[in-house]
Order: sequence, then structure tokens, then C-alpha cells
Amino acid sequence: MTAVAPIFLYTDFGSADIYVGQVKGVLYGAGPASPVIDLLNDAPQFAVTASAHLLAALALQLPLGAVVLAVVDPGVGGARDAIALEADGRWYVAPDNGLVSVVAARAGQKRSFSIDWMPQPRSASFHGRDLFAPAAARIARGDVDWSAVTTKRELDVRLSADNLMQIIYIDHYGNAMTGIRADSVDQASRVTIAARTLERARVFSDVPTGVAFWYENSIGLIEIAANQASAASLLNISLGQAVRLQPSA
Repeated sequence: MTAVAPIFLYTDFGSADIYVGQVKGVLYGAGPASPVIDLLNDAPQFAVTASAHLLAALALQLPLGAVVLAVVDPGVGGARDAIALEADGRWYVAPDNGLVSVVAARAGQKRSFSIDWMPQPRSASFHGRDLFAPAAARIARGDVDWSAVTTKRELDVRLSADNLMQIIYIDHYGNAMTGIRADSVDQASRVTIAARTLERARVFSDVPTGVAFWYENSIGLIEIAANQASAASLLNISLGQAVRLQPSA
């Protein structure tokens, strides 16, 4: 018997609202043996580019064979396609609006398909529940004949895979993640946001309490933080704010 794959949820549906529970209900009904893990249900709302770069960083920590149900879909109900992408041994079920395009661009091996089986009934405004969740469950069960599914040579929306020089996520501590991969920059560089220039520290305890700095976070991104304080509050940081790198003096 083929083992079922785990399904990871990555959405902007909100952890406190009614939507994630409905999606999980569909997943359980369609593939009850698949474990369903919340990767993030508070992805940047409507912010496809920021969410795409955050997903690309998070995906590197996921097991091979995982199925990621990724929905940040401000164009739901519109003309955008629904896709299944296999990239470096992991599956992504998502709208073709750029959300998985950074993952695809950085992948060594990939293939993509249009999800052209359309479950019914299907609401116009909740494709996460009615289209993407059933598709993810089928893939997790290994129940898709890919030779009968329409192949896509390229995604319709392709975002740049280069570093994104802006804030892409702010956690509840007030730490502000950027779309910059730390291993791609000189570790002696300084990070400037608004009028404030920050030095690098290895970890929080390397600086005094309340002092802001930048460091390489646990998913490999440059993050602006403060020791035992909210960097977002201290520096008045907001989602989408531009970040600049400066070489060391």
C-alpha cells in the first residue's frame, strides 16, 4: 500500500476565522489518512509577491513528498489558472498568480500541470476549499494519472527569483523578515530601513536589550529584530517597506 503524503497549509485565510477549518474538513473527507499541518495561515494578506518569497524559504524545510496547499488568491473566481507544480520532490497546489513561481524558478527539477478536473459543486469565491483542497488530497493519495492531465510548459505568472528587497512578514514578536537570502550577501553588510542602519548580530543575546540588529533567521532570510523588544514598533516597520544593503565601512 502506498503511503499517503502529508499536506501543508499555506494561506492568508487567518488562524482565527472560519476558513481553515472548512478546508481541513474537505481534506479529511477526501483523504483522511493524510496528516494536515498548518505551515502558515496568516501569510501576508493579498500580497502574492511577499507570500511567494516567504513560501520559497519555508519550503526548503519541508520533507520530500510533501503536498503544499498554497492559497493567497486575491483574484479568486477570475481568469487565473489552477496549477499543480512538482518542484524538487515536493508538490504545490495553488492559483497560477505567481504564488509558487519563486519556488519554481529556484528549483533544480520541476514540472507543472493545469488542474483541469473541476470538483462540483464549487463556489465562485472559495476555491481554497472547493478546488485546491480536493486536488491536494488527490495528489497526496497518489490518485492522479499525470499522463492524462494538461502539462504547462511555463507558469502564467512568473515572479523574479532574485532577492526581494522589502519586508515580507512580521511575526507576533515584531521581528521583520525580508525577502533577502542571507547566504547571498556579505555577512559584514549593514541593513538600512527608512533612516536607520543596522549592524549584523549572530543571535539576540549578542546585543543589549532593546537594541535592533539584523541576523540570518532559521529559514535563511535576513531578518530585522531587537533583543526582547519589537523591532517593528521600534523602527516603525510595515509590510512591503523597502530595505537596502550597504557594504561594511
